[in-house]
Amino acid sequence: MRRRAKGNPHLHVLVRAYLAQAVVLWLVSLPVQAAQYGSGAHPAVIAAATALWSVGMVFEAVGDWQLQRFRADPAHRGQVLDRGLWRYTRHPNYFGDACVWWGLFLAACSSWYGVATVVAPVPMTFLLAKGTGKPMLEDHLRRRRPAYADYVRRTSGFLPIPPRPTRQGEP
Repeated sequence: MRRRAKGNPHLHVLVRAYLAQAVVLWLVSLPVQAAQYGSGAHPAVIAAATALWSVGMVFEAVGDWQLQRFRADPAHRGQVLDRGLWRYTRHPNYFGDACVWWGLFLAACSSWYGVATVVAPVPMTFLLAKGTGKPMLEDHLRRRRPAYADYVRRTSGFLPIPPRPTRQGEP
């Protein structure tokens, strides 16, 4: 049963959807805003920020590409993708997204006010790993794919690390 908003429905949509998204957008863009006003970042910091951001983009793009190819094959219907990046983390695209946010933060750290923008990657990483990202998706997958429980047992939930070995007699 859907509940209707009380009062003005346009105001309700404005506040609950658009204003909430605007606040999140402003928050997560703080490192970019700070970085554009920074003066002369140290080349090593910029190199580290660029490397971290690049790792994130590669994880997102390759993870999404691998998932798209896996889903396109009818033989994989109902199966769990556990190859490629998905062998090392159950969520390469979420890990990649977090790396992108932390890379942007690191780029902003060339100034004192850039360091204060840590308020951007922290909630984004939390939402991906513990909030609306990973937990909601995994709950859905546990119900739809019986093999997912074994995948969870052997594969890291967020950070890409080698899979845990399966014991003899385990599937």
